[in-house]
Amino acid sequence: MGPIMMDVHGTSLTEQDKELVQHPLVGGLILFSRNFESVQQIRELISHIRHTANKPLLIGVDHEGGRVQRFREGFSQIPAMGRFIEHANNNIAQAQQYAANAGALMAMEVQGVGIDISFSPVLDINGVSDVIGQRAFSQNIEQIAPLAKAFIQGMKSAGMKCTAKHFPGHGSVKADSHIAMPIDTRSFADISHHDLQPFRQLINENMIDAVMPAHVIFPDVDDKSVGFSTKWLKQVLRKSLGFSGAIFSDDLSMHGASSIGGYIERAEAAQEAGCDMLLLCNNREACIDVIDNANISIHQESKLRLSAMLATKPMNWQQMQASQVWQQLTQLNNLFLENT
Repeated sequence: MGPIMMDVHGTSLTEQDKELVQHPLVGGLILFSRNFESVQQIRELISHIRHTANKPLLIGVDHEGGRVQRFREGFSQIPAMGRFIEHANNNIAQAQQYAANAGALMAMEVQGVGIDISFSPVLDINGVSDVIGQRAFSQNIEQIAPLAKAFIQGMKSAGMKCTAKHFPGHGSVKADSHIAMPIDTRSFADISHHDLQPFRQLINENMIDAVMPAHVIFPDVDDKSVGFSTKWLKQVLRKSLGFSGAIFSDDLSMHGASSIGGYIERAEAAQEAGCDMLLLCNNREACIDVIDNANISIHQESKLRLSAMLATKPMNWQQMQASQVWQQLTQLNNLFLENT
């Protein structure tokens, strides 16, 4: 399984798409709202992608819930993660049940159309960051890990592996890394005792399958943003925290990735820092340039970690809808939405 995760332009495959998904360096594909028209169409597209690739391919999507939910029509409306603790009036046990239900429902539906993973959950704190907000489970750092754990347990009950993001935390810096270069000047000690807590706790509990680092620079640790930092990924995440799962770069087309140079430099630096898979989205020319010219390779350890992220309980859409579990989860989700 190669280290590049690419995207496709539309609701069907172009000849260029077909050629690229077959390239040995391409091991994954991420889908966006532009790729979706209906449940039937997205199922057919994914089936065509897999048939064309003719190899194991990790297919992902950002389907967190709330405002970050790529597929709408025909899918359940997954609440924003911050709504669980609010609706439960800070009753953590009740909020955990809401979170577990949502995690299971999201995972069943995403896998029901042939996708392996949703890049979730967010372990950031709902702090000063506008791009995080209610994507986070709470403003209280102590509540994030237990709520995220429940959501992950729901995901795993449906056979989906989780991706915790945005390591070591994006919630305490204002700038949006999609359009700016966030810099967090706090000391490592402050970060470790605050934003890093949920990651540490859930890694210790062996709950996290993959991590996505933030495009944030923490000058007290490194002058490179986290996804390009050997200090953050190899020393802190791998060595100090003992994390052994997959590491996905955040999208290398984001402005927060620009500090390292052009796309070739970004891809090379991300892999060198320790990323197993490199997300190259929304810039086809750059993706081709990286495939043709970047000094990146397929690493056996990365291949094994990425292969472990494939769905483990595949169930097609009709089977899912016929299942009593999905029907019960749908009812509970609708009741939650009606009462909030």
